[in-house]
Amino acid sequence: MASRLRSIKLLSLSAGKAAAGVVLACALLFEPPVPGLDQYADAATLTRQPAAAAQAGAEGTTPPTAEKSVRFAVIGDTGTGDRPQYEVAAQLEKSRAIFPFEFVIMVGDNMYGSERPQDYVRKFELPYKPMLDAKVQFFASLGNHDDPNQRFYKPFNMNGERYYTFKFGDPSVRFYALDSNYMTREQLEWIEKELANSDSPWKVAFFHHPLYSSGDRHGSEIDLREQLEPLFLKHGVNVVFAGHEHFYERVNPQKGIYYFTAGGSAKLRSGNIRKGGLTAAGFDTDRSYMLVEVAGDVMHFQTISRLGRRVDSGSITRSNRATTQSP
Repeated sequence: MASRLRSIKLLSLSAGKAAAGVVLACALLFEPPVPGLDQYADAATLTRQPAAAAQAGAEGTTPPTAEKSVRFAVIGDTGTGDRPQYEVAAQLEKSRAIFPFEFVIMVGDNMYGSERPQDYVRKFELPYKPMLDAKVQFFASLGNHDDPNQRFYKPFNMNGERYYTFKFGDPSVRFYALDSNYMTREQLEWIEKELANSDSPWKVAFFHHPLYSSGDRHGSEIDLREQLEPLFLKHGVNVVFAGHEHFYERVNPQKGIYYFTAGGSAKLRSGNIRKGGLTAAGFDTDRSYMLVEVAGDVMHFQTISRLGRRVDSGSITRSNRATTQSP
């Protein structure tokens, strides 16, 4: 127990606070070596040399539509510590120069493999260091690969809770982070109470396992859908973000709710989207992330590939009518 408490204390250090010598020491402790990173001396070098994506610009990113709007990014299935994660993170930072988002929501699988303090450095603090240094906040949810003790890691802003809710600036948008690994009666009672008590016009839920998915590997989480969808419909949830599937998918509206899967921000399951009527748009040939803006009654979204190409975009109104544009 004593060693576990020491570990939690270490993980609670604010990101970016560690001295350079500590970061380098952690980088040199990586074992075993990261697959595909043989040409890099350490993870600190990786942040300076993001390899294939280094020459990619941010031409696919479009700026916000309004001066005063809620702007955030969505990433999922990120915590590998390998080159694609760093490349996506570098591209995300390029997008931020055009689309200045203030926070990021993480839809789970934040950490693959070991979760030692040096792993938090390699798999989170180093790839997203420019954003953390700029005070961009990250809000995490738990995936099936995540140790629940991640909720004590301060940069994930979970405040020790497996599920939580927050507003960021504008009170018109409220976010609900759920733990889809263990949908207990207590969690269901909590989310229904929180949704019922909220007067925010926009209600956005995010968690790991998708209620609707065209993924050949996993597909829709029907049991979870039967538990959550009635509550979402009853209390006016507008949009749901999930991960788990290692690709991007925008599902055709289901009973007036818009569902996105954004689980391809480090891992990729190439060619895994099954063709069918569920998918409005999909991208399973490279990694990606989302940029989202809520301006009044309209939510604008754009999905950007690892190399900076816009692969999907559109808008959603609170009357549940959507318009989409070609990439």
